[in-house]
Amino acid sequence: MRGATFARLLGSLGALAAVPAPARAADPADLLWQADCNHPVLASPAIAADGTIYVTASDNRLLALDHNGRVKWRFAITADIVASPAIGNDGTIYFGGRDRRFHAVSPQGREHWAFRTGGWVDSSAAIGVDGTVYVGSWDTKFYALAPEGRQKWVFATAGPIDSSPVIDGAGTIYIGSHDRRFYALRPDGTQKWQFTTGGPIVASPAIGADGALYLPSTDGNLYAINPDGTERWRLHTGGVRPSSPVIDPAGTIYLGVNDSMRSVTPDGKLRNWGLTQTEPDQAIHMDGAPALTANGWVLFSSSYGTLFAWPTNTAEPAWSARVGGGATAAVAVGPDGTVYLGHDGNHFNAYRGASPPANSPWPLFRGNPRQNGRWEAPGK
Repeated sequence: MRGATFARLLGSLGALAAVPAPARAADPADLLWQADCNHPVLASPAIAADGTIYVTASDNRLLALDHNGRVKWRFAITADIVASPAIGNDGTIYFGGRDRRFHAVSPQGREHWAFRTGGWVDSSAAIGVDGTVYVGSWDTKFYALAPEGRQKWVFATAGPIDSSPVIDGAGTIYIGSHDRRFYALRPDGTQKWQFTTGGPIVASPAIGADGALYLPSTDGNLYAINPDGTERWRLHTGGVRPSSPVIDPAGTIYLGVNDSMRSVTPDGKLRNWGLTQTEPDQAIHMDGAPALTANGWVLFSSSYGTLFAWPTNTAEPAWSARVGGGATAAVAVGPDGTVYLGHDGNHFNAYRGASPPANSPWPLFRGNPRQNGRWEAPGK
């Protein structure tokens, strides 16, 4: 009898021991996967509707990764790549290289065509509703290309172009140049207006809900420019780095300013919010554009190798993570909330995240996960 009782007791203890421990709550900072790119990743990825992630490595390759970080294919050119890819209306991937060419590659990894310019192509492309592709080059020229690679027109500036163009809801194309000027062009390539700043333009603008353009210049100012080319306001931030701005649903602007992440009100006032990261004996830069998520976080990185998720209304981060190398690319966020970031440690990382991009006029670098540089009404 005692043996039977002891057996029942052992059975009960065994049943208790078999109960699994409570699962750890999913952490937005969880590293989901890390892809080895063999060379630094200096540009932000483009994310297709089917979840494929297109990444440029600085040696000479465009990589297509699936949602688990596995390489689907690689496409190589003959020179370095520092430009971000953009995804066209039909799924074609566009990117420029320091081979002086602008490339169009199919979703299966086959080259459609390559267009030769007279200089490096570090500018990322903007893609019109009709499929026209717009891109600048260090040869000082700004090109409009038909989807099949034919040149439609070219617009000459007086300086190299490495900033990236954007397109507003009316189809106007905007591009900055090292000649200190910001140009507004019609779809036929004629100039609507130009706006002169005090320094070369190396960052890309963001477009607000009312069509206003927010443009940093290396003269240390952030400019708000009306759609007709008149100045709305300017704010001296002191920034001389290439960080591009993003805009939240309330119209607040966020951008990197040298070693800081800053926030600016819609009427051009610096908010008492942000972070300055310092490290003894090491210069820290926040060159990549931040990303805004629907739960009110600002995601940004630094050249020191830290990824931050910072609520817009608090003085402390929600979380941070060391990424394994200096990160100067813009943070990307997929439609499912996954956070993507490349760095100079030769890897491309995916973090769990917690929320999709904000429902705002310009929540991400280049406006949306496809990085087509085209303004879209919030919620589209």
